[in-house]
Amino acid sequence: MDWFNTIDFNGIFMTFGIIILQLLGIIIVYMIVKKLGSRLITRSFTKLSEQRGMHSGRTKTLEKLTINVFTYFLIFILITIIVGIFDYEIAPLIAGAGIIGLAIGFGAQGLVSDVVTGFFILLEKQIEVDDYVTMAGVDGVVEEVGLRSTKLRGFDGTLHFIPNREITNVSNHSRGNMRALVDISIAYDENIDEVMAVLQNACDEVAQIEEAIKEGPNVIGVQSLGDSDVVIRIIAKTENMSQWAVERTLRKALKETLDQHGIEIPFPHQVYIEKNRGCP
Repeated sequence: MDWFNTIDFNGIFMTFGIIILQLLGIIIVYMIVKKLGSRLITRSFTKLSEQRGMHSGRTKTLEKLTINVFTYFLIFILITIIVGIFDYEIAPLIAGAGIIGLAIGFGAQGLVSDVVTGFFILLEKQIEVDDYVTMAGVDGVVEEVGLRSTKLRGFDGTLHFIPNREITNVSNHSRGNMRALVDISIAYDENIDEVMAVLQNACDEVAQIEEAIKEGPNVIGVQSLGDSDVVIRIIAKTENMSQWAVERTLRKALKETLDQHGIEIPFPHQVYIEKNRGCP
C-alpha cells in the first residue's frame, strides 16, 4: 500500500477541477460567440436587403444557411480546443480523421449528393424561404434550405425534412401571381347571360375591397354542363399565398348575390313515396 500513499490526490483533484472550469468557460464562450455571431449575421442580411432591395425569401435563405455554416465552424473550433486541453496532438488527430473520413466517404455518397444538389438549388435560386412548392411528392412552404436537407412545412403543420438528393424536380408555386379559381353552379332554367352579368358585378365589388387581387376577378363563361346544373367559372390573379382566401371571399359574395337576385343554385332533391299498405 506504499504506492497508494504516494499518490498526490490533491494534485489530481486540482488538475481535474481546472479542466472542468476550462471546459465550462469554453462552452460559455462558445454560446456567447454563437449568439452574438447569429445576431450580427441577421443584422447584416437585414441591411443588405434594405440597401440592395434583395427579395425577402432570398435573404432568409442565405441568412439561415450562413448561420448553419457559422455554427459548424464554431463546433469544429470547440472540439479542437477541447482536444488541446487534454494535451492531444492536433495534427495526428486531423490526419487520422482524414484517413477515416476517406474510408467513410466511399459509403457516404448520399451525403455528398445532398451537398452537391443543395449547392445547385441555392445557386440556381430554384426555391427560397417562404416559397410554396411541391417537391419529393410533398406540398408545403419552405422554412429552410440547407446544403444537406431542406425543411418543408406542410399545410397540416407537419415539418418535412427532405434530403436534397431526393429533390429531383421542383414545382414552385410562388413565382409570379397566383390564380384563384371558383366554379359556381346554376340551374338550367336560368338565363346564362343575365347570371354572368350579375356575377361579374359581384366580382367587381370584391376587387375593390380585396387588396390581394392583382387582376380580375373575371367571369370566364360556361365551364361544363352537369346532370342538373350549368357550371360557370370565375378566375382572378392574386398575391402569393392569398389565392385561397380570395376564393373563399368570392364564394361568399357570389352566393349572396345569387340569393339576392333569386337565382337558383341546384342541389339534390329526394322524393319519398309512401306505399298504400292496405285497401281503403
